[in-house]
Amino acid sequence: MAALSPAPESARTRLPSVRELLHTAVEAVGGTEREGQVRMADAVDAAIRTGEHLAVQAGTGTGKSLAYLVPAIRHAVERDATVVVSTATIALQRQLVDRDLPRLAKALQSELGCEPRFAILKGRRNYLCLHRLDTGAPDEPDDGLFDQFAVSRLGREVARLHEWASETVTGDRDDLVPGVTELAWRQVSVTAKECLGAARCPVAADCFAEHARAEAGKADVVVTNHALLAIDAMQGYQVLPEHDLVVIDEAHDLVDRVTSAAAAELTSAMVATAAKRCGRLIDAEVADRLMEASDGLAVVLDDGSPGRMDALPGPLGGALAAARDAAHGCITALGPERKEDASDATARKLARTLLDDVHDTAVRLLTAFEPELAQRRDVVWLTANPESSRPPSLHVAPLSVSGLLRERLFQTRTTVLTSATLALGGSFDTLARQWGLPPSAASGSASDAESAADRAVRTGTATEKAPPSDDSGPTWIGLDVGSPFDHARNGILYLARHLPPPGRDGLTDALLTELAELITAAGGRTLGLFSSMRAAKQATEALRERVEHPILCQGDDSTGLLVRQFAEDERSCLFGTLSLWQGVDVPGPSLQLVVVDRIPFPRPDDPVQSARQRAIEARGGNGFMTVAATHAALLLAQGVGRLHRTMDDKGVVAVLDSRLAKARYGSFLRASLPPFWPTHDADVVRAALRRLDATARDRS
Repeated sequence: MAALSPAPESARTRLPSVRELLHTAVEAVGGTEREGQVRMADAVDAAIRTGEHLAVQAGTGTGKSLAYLVPAIRHAVERDATVVVSTATIALQRQLVDRDLPRLAKALQSELGCEPRFAILKGRRNYLCLHRLDTGAPDEPDDGLFDQFAVSRLGREVARLHEWASETVTGDRDDLVPGVTELAWRQVSVTAKECLGAARCPVAADCFAEHARAEAGKADVVVTNHALLAIDAMQGYQVLPEHDLVVIDEAHDLVDRVTSAAAAELTSAMVATAAKRCGRLIDAEVADRLMEASDGLAVVLDDGSPGRMDALPGPLGGALAAARDAAHGCITALGPERKEDASDATARKLARTLLDDVHDTAVRLLTAFEPELAQRRDVVWLTANPESSRPPSLHVAPLSVSGLLRERLFQTRTTVLTSATLALGGSFDTLARQWGLPPSAASGSASDAESAADRAVRTGTATEKAPPSDDSGPTWIGLDVGSPFDHARNGILYLARHLPPPGRDGLTDALLTELAELITAAGGRTLGLFSSMRAAKQATEALRERVEHPILCQGDDSTGLLVRQFAEDERSCLFGTLSLWQGVDVPGPSLQLVVVDRIPFPRPDDPVQSARQRAIEARGGNGFMTVAATHAALLLAQGVGRLHRTMDDKGVVAVLDSRLAKARYGSFLRASLPPFWPTHDADVVRAALRRLDATARDRS
């Protein structure tokens, strides 16, 4: 990887240091400068100057956004460059663009001699397409259209989108409140492949997506998402502006988001739509062969068994080969792009896009089944729901994205990865392997964070690093700057080792009794994190009869509304599953007890995770620890992190799965959690909860 290009010495000396800028920024936002924040900013600054990648674990409350934004902005202004900040969630994107960056830009303007510019950039499908709005969407296969209520709702939503088009400045779907269904949005948006391009589109001058890209090209900091970052790496054309530094926040989600972006789907309806789209543009006989291939694929998929495919069935192989060959014939018949009016160009573009998708996905599916398990790159599975009107669909996803990330990200630009949860089992190497990074040359804790930053400087000069050799891999540092929270004094980890291990028949009565006693002692104030919606609903029904406090359950209303109700009513409890493990931020006395019903291992029938585990075992590795335990450690750490959101928060994390205390892998999982004070004594825990409840009541 090439080092960042140095700025002239005169330019460097004109700008204040990162520490000086950080002090100014913290004062401007009314915050408190924290030791971990300073250490992180120093380490990010060192990574920028040396080109050595950096993974930083920064606990909640560290102020990590400022810690990476300040050195990133300084670098962008100093070198007239663009820095990309990638996030996993819309919530963090909004926090950065609507709150952090505007305040930071104003605070640093006088120090930097200019006001830093920032922009948000998303995939083209997230922006309203004026050309699609004018010409109308092509016919899409959707069984929902046979439902008259769905048709009328779609019409109302599309009409609303037409009205919104004359009002919106950004055309950004996230600015449309309330939102619309995916089917309605498809009527007014296009993918990057479907877009005619600025040179050919008749309304390109007013294109929202092109305006967003233009703004991003002028910005010092561009905020995007992990999916677009992955697309930029995978595509043969540039999506993001030219940049030499990437900051990946919420880096614990990077692998899953990149995997999703690199996945593909094929259905018989997609093949049929491709045939219809090209039917008017090519010889009917050629298009008919693709339609026949669609019919054949539908028959085979209807007879298939849902789940992961370890071998390619003969009939499916034949149906996929027929779809591949027929799609190739249609692509050949369409020929290259030609000069034609916009409507004809649009029809040809839409047909070619879907034909390419059908052909390329069929090829990928056919080549996914290498005889040797260790040589396979993709996993294939079939989804089908007899109770749904949706047809069965084939899916293919990469077994690993480490090679992609290593080649297209870490070998091309300096990368900073950060999250509150990166050191699993006490080591960064677990996630680093998934990212494509080699075992770390150094790692640091809060106590030696300065030495890690110093080491980053010592490995190069202020502006360059050693030239890479052919056999050298990306070098990186893992750094844990700790947390401002005193977890051991303010939090208890209750390991209910006396409970029976979880089974397949739902929550045991012993667990429900334990849960009821904990909630009663806490006076409500409980977030229940369950491994499945079935378990969450079972607990809700049982506890509503056993405790006097309100029990809210995910699915009863929108998740956002339920979280607000939970925060406002200190006596209430909120039960739910996956989105609550990572998406709840409720500081104060409304949340003093987090309960986890069982270790969140991936489902045994999860096609991607199970295939990854098997592939690692085929190469002689420990698939369970590498895949299942890592998945559980990440989610468990994210879940228990809901307890402490401010310096004043106190409470208990209760894990009602005895395996965390007894199983051999339990030590790995416990080492991935904040350093709470651990206990197995239920009486001690209930007494602590009663004291917290009494204190909260006295203050209210």
